[in-house]
This record gives sequence, structure tokens and C-alpha cells, in this order.
Amino acid sequence: MNRGRFAPTPSGKMHLGNARTALLSWLHMRALGGEFVLRMEDIDTARSRGEWAELALLDLRWLGLDWDEGPDVGGPYAPYTQSERMERYAAALERLQASGHIYPCYCSRADILASASAPHGLSSEGPSYAGTCRHLTAAERAEKARRKDPSLRFALPEGREVRFADGIAGPQVFPPGSGGDFVISRADGLYSYQLSVVVDDADMRITDVLRGSDLLDSTPRQILLYEALDLAPPAFLHVPLLNGPDGKRLAKRHGGIAISAYRERGTAPERLVGWLAYVSGLIDRPEPVKASELVRSFDLSMIPRQPVVVDVPDI
Repeated sequence: MNRGRFAPTPSGKMHLGNARTALLSWLHMRALGGEFVLRMEDIDTARSRGEWAELALLDLRWLGLDWDEGPDVGGPYAPYTQSERMERYAAALERLQASGHIYPCYCSRADILASASAPHGLSSEGPSYAGTCRHLTAAERAEKARRKDPSLRFALPEGREVRFADGIAGPQVFPPGSGGDFVISRADGLYSYQLSVVVDDADMRITDVLRGSDLLDSTPRQILLYEALDLAPPAFLHVPLLNGPDGKRLAKRHGGIAISAYRERGTAPERLVGWLAYVSGLIDRPEPVKASELVRSFDLSMIPRQPVVVDVPDI
């Protein structure tokens, strides 16, 4: 059976872009007769807040979405909140250490930024790591460990190209070394998104990952982690983002985009769902519609293949 998921990060209020991804992921599973899982990705405990997690559940239900498993309803693969799953990440980290896939890195962010040879990597991480600590001797590591606790990096396989067929973006090819060796556990012990999402999706038997195209360049890293952990990766589907009139990703700077703001001012959820469906190519005009009414006609081929420029809806 197909199993999909939506996994919000409760570091702020859920907005139009989040809601669109949730709606499309939900429709994809419901159209396939599959199961839909809600997972709360609060692994960055410093930025995440419980009240925003609760608000996300309220917003999603207001939009007419439901889930078969999740933090509030439970399920066979609980817990569905990352901050309660630290033992699973620790176990995966031990497996990677035992198989020689990771190494300690003593570089600071300033060291990485100062590396003239470092090409730009994933947009959220800045320059790609140049591999400075990958080939340190045991003595060199011991000397550096006396001055600094290390992060742990995943060593990209030498010469390995990553290819996969994306269900929306089409065939993808990432050359060897794309993004550089990446951190999977910070010096302070915080596990990375890359590790936690792979462990969670595998544990929860997720078969289809539909998410925003801003995560497309994270996918080869996750595929390599699946392989290193002897796990089967899911199918990936990356949806082009919603951009504001300035051509930049829709964000708070474009005005009131929080779902809770629409709900609190009395907007009918069907009006917002209709707008989300319209900008996603599912209907030909922004008219009120219930999420459940979109299931029968849902087709992935209707979703635009390029970012969609929108104005924040005044509804």
C-alpha cells in the first residue's frame, strides 16, 4: 500500500506554501487509496515550539485534511514527533560509524567559509565542505579533539553519481561530490535533518515523499544515507514553489500568509482550499471547494512544473 506523509517543522505558523504541500501530499495518497501520516519535525528543539505544533494540527483540520497516523492519533510506528525519537537516530548513527561511513570534523563554520576552494553547496548551508578533516591521521584527530568537540560528517562515496526519477520534476542527475561531505550530527549532539528524515521515513514505511522543490538537492544525500543503512528509499516528488510577485519564495515579507490568520478572520476554508487548488493547476478558477471534492479528479500531471508566481489572496 502507498504511504505518504506531511512533516511540518513547528518553528513558526503554518503558511500558504506549507498548506499547499500538505494538500497535494494528502490528495496524492487519498487518490491512490493509500495511508497518510502526519509527523512533527521538531528535531531542532531550540527553534520549535509546542504551541506551533498544536496550531499546525488545527490549521490542517480546518482545511479539511485528516491523517491515519500522527502525534495526536498514534499509530503502529509511533512516536510521530522527532524529539521523542532520539534513540532511533542514535542507533542509525552507530550503524554508520560501524560501517565507516562517517568521520569527525573539527572545522568551524568560519573555517569552511574561509576555504577559497569551497564551491557553493545547498543554499541553506552555504559553501560546500572541502573535505579538510576527512583524511586526518589518528594523531591529528586526537590533537584537534583536545581543543574542540567534533561534528560528524557523512563521507560521500568517491566518484558516485546519484540518479533518480522524480515523480514531478522528472529525471535527476547529481554529479559525484555534489554538496560535499555533510554533517549528520552537530558538535552539540543535535542530529541533522538529513539523518532524521531518512530514519523516520524508513521506520514509518513511507513509500512516497511529496514535498517542496527547495528540498530537491537534499534528495541525493538522503538516497546515499538509505543505501549506507541498507534501507530502500521511497519515491520522491518535488513540487515547484509558490513565489511572490517579486519572484522570490512566498514568505512573511509578502504579507499575511499564515493559515491561522485566514481562519481567525472568518475566511471559509473552502475558499482557501479553492485558491490553493487553482494555483496548483487542479481547477481552472479560484472557486470554493472542499479538499475531499478534489480527490476523484486529482492527477499529478496537472501540477505546474515551474514555480508559480502569485499574489497573497485577499479572501
